[in-house]
Amino acid sequence: MAYITINKQNFYYNLKQIALKVGSVDKIAIVLKDNAYGHGLELMAELASEFGIKHAIVRNDSEAEKIYSLFETILVLDGKCKKLQKYHYAINSIEQIDSIPQGTKVELKIDTGMRRSGIEMEQLEEALQKIENQGLELVGLMTHFRSADALSSELFWQMKQFDAVKKRLKVLGIDGFRVHSCNSSATLRQKIMQEDIVRVGISAYGYNELPYPFDLIKLKPVLSLYAQKISARVLKAGESLGYGAVFTAPKEMQVSSYDLGYGDGWCRGNAKEPFITSDGFKILGRVSMDMISLESTLESVCIMNDAQETAKYFGTISYEVITALSSDIKRQVI
Repeated sequence: MAYITINKQNFYYNLKQIALKVGSVDKIAIVLKDNAYGHGLELMAELASEFGIKHAIVRNDSEAEKIYSLFETILVLDGKCKKLQKYHYAINSIEQIDSIPQGTKVELKIDTGMRRSGIEMEQLEEALQKIENQGLELVGLMTHFRSADALSSELFWQMKQFDAVKKRLKVLGIDGFRVHSCNSSATLRQKIMQEDIVRVGISAYGYNELPYPFDLIKLKPVLSLYAQKISARVLKAGESLGYGAVFTAPKEMQVSSYDLGYGDGWCRGNAKEPFITSDGFKILGRVSMDMISLESTLESVCIMNDAQETAKYFGTISYEVITALSSDIKRQVI
């Protein structure tokens, strides 16, 4: 079967670079949502905990439950709000506050320009009053940057917006909560880190998405994707292969089928401009639901070991390439 390897040494190298950047391992909150960006939720949670990471961020309660024992705090971005010691819940709208059970730990998300979720800046005092009336425990203040990886001034504009919110809270005498705004790109871009934690996802998995001319901290991809041989045959010159017969052998070729396809989350792509695997083989013809064909007789072939490079071929981003990979593909630590 197709399988994924997780390079523990590369993962820890990336976390060390981030820790050096922000000043402490304790400031790192590892983003494990969506199956840890395709790397495997429980596997990556265990590795992160072993490294010394104390804070995690997940998408929902289901993910949180699987890693509950491994971290001191777990921020749930979109959950049903359970009153548990380690759980923090993001407040994504002012209407949500009224339905959160009394005593729940919450982190107030401010919309500083993303225009996606979070309370409006003008709703701050109203939200704080609702939090108090509902008997909730405010443990965090957060926002999310929309263009931290872009060569523009938008990051600084949003930072100023968030600074204004922090100043208003200070005037109101409200404190005792953690403050965070930086995703991977903002973390790698900042010279001085003054907030309590940083939320790192893609950078921990080995990808620096900042463009030139930012200072590019070298990171190492953690995930490699392999496919294993199903069958082999000889294609004679002039014979066609696969759906639509879009590939015709220019000569006699040794061709094998491998157990990977779009059913596993591998993009179908464009057969007329074939993807070249990390091992240097062109995918011949169309990608099928469960198979690809290569001019190879190897039992196992590395299809991809750098999602950033792979994403360029598919016209997308590294995030999409890795999060699309099926959770059913076996993952193993090397």
